[in-house]
Amino acid sequence: MAPIKNGRYLFNEVPAGYPEPGKTTIYDDSQTIDVDNAPLNGGFLVKVLVVSIDPYMRGKMRDAKYKSYSPAYLIGEPLYNYGVGVVVRSENPAVKAGDHLYGIFKFQHYVIENNPQQYRVIENKEGLPWSVYVGVCGMPGETADYAWKEFSKAKAGDVAFVTAASGPVGATVVQIAKAQGLKVIASAGSDDKVEFVKSLGADVAFNYKTTSTREVLEKEGPINVYWDNVGGETLEAAMDNAARYARFIECGMISQYNTTEPYALKNLIKIVALELNIHGFIVGSLRPKYEAEFYATFPKRIASGEIKYKEDRVLGLENAGKAIADVQSGKNFGKSVVVVADE
Repeated sequence: MAPIKNGRYLFNEVPAGYPEPGKTTIYDDSQTIDVDNAPLNGGFLVKVLVVSIDPYMRGKMRDAKYKSYSPAYLIGEPLYNYGVGVVVRSENPAVKAGDHLYGIFKFQHYVIENNPQQYRVIENKEGLPWSVYVGVCGMPGETADYAWKEFSKAKAGDVAFVTAASGPVGATVVQIAKAQGLKVIASAGSDDKVEFVKSLGADVAFNYKTTSTREVLEKEGPINVYWDNVGGETLEAAMDNAARYARFIECGMISQYNTTEPYALKNLIKIVALELNIHGFIVGSLRPKYEAEFYATFPKRIASGEIKYKEDRVLGLENAGKAIADVQSGKNFGKSVVVVADE
């Protein structure tokens, strides 16, 4: 086969606010690859099928001199995130042609990798779409499952409040909490998202853009478990309406990702007065403890329909910038995935 274009999606400049397609990030198709003859040097060639777009990616779009829990993207280099790809050729005995791999992939059509330990070979006995493995069967599902098990200390009859409840993490948390017999209050950013959250079993679901979060919590609380995906004023309202010894699971704070003036909480004394348990976490820290059980059980629960999910699919790597912008602004509806290629 003659060399073919190997398009890449690159980090182009640090955004001051929301990332802009074509400015913050750009598509480049100047490179080519000979799929049949490119040297592997003991590695393996992977065709990337799908990549995940997640809120935390905004934090990586910073000047590399600023340190954080996750390394910054480098100007002029491809973005990277969780994805699924299929092995085209391999010189490593740990993987073979036809294997489907889940792990971190560069945002490009073909990649040559050398460390199979960085990837999970997906058997997919349930026949799920590959995109599910970057969503509810991947890092977002892991996030919901692991942190709920580790921090919620939930019992039947408790009240849980879940923000960004139509997203892949929040929607999974809603279903886990309902399965354990909790009353679930859930917020989302549009009426159609609210209807979706209701279909998952949430007892009280509301549009935070048109309904006062504080008034809902005053009526339906106090909260025993708060799953926070948004931070800011919503976190403040949750603290004001928490039960004594409530568990706050701090998963994300998307309301603060694209602002130059972070919201300052005015009621931190509630942590002392109500003896609140505040748990921040990074999913990778919990993975060794829960990963084996997750992959043994979650795909089956999804295939059976016990755990429901919704996807927001964008076709074509060149359109990844739109998917990123939509996630940051809340325009996506469901797990954002970019379909890079058919198998």
